[in-house]
Amino acid sequence: MVSNTSTSAPIIGPEIVGPLLVEPAFNAAVAGSVATRVTLPAGVPKYRIPVVAADPSAAWVAEGDEISPSDATLDEIEVSPAKLSALTIVTSELIEDSELDVVDEGSAPASVVGAGLARDMARKLDAAFFGNLAAPAPAGLGSLEDTSTIDAGSGITAVDPFIDAVAAASDVFAHLDAWVMSSADFVTLAKLKRSSTSNVPLLTDDPTVPSGRTLLGLPIYTTPALTAGTIYGIPRDRCFVIIKDSADIAVDRSVFFTSDRVAVRARMRVGFGFPHHTAIVKVTYTAS
Repeated sequence: MVSNTSTSAPIIGPEIVGPLLVEPAFNAAVAGSVATRVTLPAGVPKYRIPVVAADPSAAWVAEGDEISPSDATLDEIEVSPAKLSALTIVTSELIEDSELDVVDEGSAPASVVGAGLARDMARKLDAAFFGNLAAPAPAGLGSLEDTSTIDAGSGITAVDPFIDAVAAASDVFAHLDAWVMSSADFVTLAKLKRSSTSNVPLLTDDPTVPSGRTLLGLPIYTTPALTAGTIYGIPRDRCFVIIKDSADIAVDRSVFFTSDRVAVRARMRVGFGFPHHTAIVKVTYTAS
């Protein structure tokens, strides 16, 4: 773990970076739970997602008549992962005292440093996936102008907007796999009852799903990347998170030499792909 040069050098081997940084980051990020994850091998700069812009045309044909051929209109989108980095500062004593144990991803010092970096990356990952951040961040859901939208008016008081969302996805032959919302919207929904004379919550407890709560049978996830008034219905097979297999963690003693501290940097390359915009459903209302 100790670097003997003034330049940055790897402190953790590739076989440890995955379970120490990449997996915790994606496990903590909601995007990693609701989208299809694809890992690009080293040396592959882009990921191409095929898109059917228009289906071939079928027609009713009388017996013995010629069948008119038609072709599907095919296209593709290219995803070039962008760099996501995190930097933390630790003392030299922590580095030196953990030198013998840091190769074990279960060791306390490695777990503490790695967990902090992973949490920060998870926050940035979700902010980009659900938002519309400026470059060099990849374009997220907030940048899509042609998603299916359900207007819930001044607020959500029943399950009706979510039924409409499921129907909207079905109309374009898609299936929603999860709801993603702000914690404020989750609290609002969690307090709703099945009727004005019932104390039974509208949401359903389900210990078999990671979030523990479901709505119309779909798990609910919350993220600070969304604000009250915007809820997404996500079809997993129409949303992609692309990660390059080149994540690393490195150390540099030279930057904070005078204070005897060490800079620990983590980085990975991530991109997003949304090949079917109208399959993604956004439930909106005017938050008071």
